[in-house]
Amino acid sequence: MEYIYSAMVLYAAGKPITDDAVKAVLVAAGVEADAAKIKALTASLEGVDIKEAIASASVMAAAPAAAAAPAAGAAAAPAAAEEPEVEAVSEEEAAAGLSALFG
Repeated sequence: MEYIYSAMVLYAAGKPITDDAVKAVLVAAGVEADAAKIKALTASLEGVDIKEAIASASVMAAAPAAAAAPAAGAAAAPAAAEEPEVEAVSEEEAAAGLSALFG
């Protein structure tokens, strides 16, 4: 996860996402950088429009919430008393989902 975060930090700062830049962010955060993981990350991001990927991910994440809103309003009283179930997601599943954002 920290490798993806480092790329997002670089993107947000307007810096190029290079092997050296990712390594610098990781080292600054106190993470032992793995050159193979860095190379895989930068290679997977080549040619990817990160701004577009983030925008499309935001739209996809908002759509299920918007669709559920009318149903939640209709049954507001019973739903208020119940706790929603949260599905546990492993770190690998979360990483796979984030890697889909970048190609």
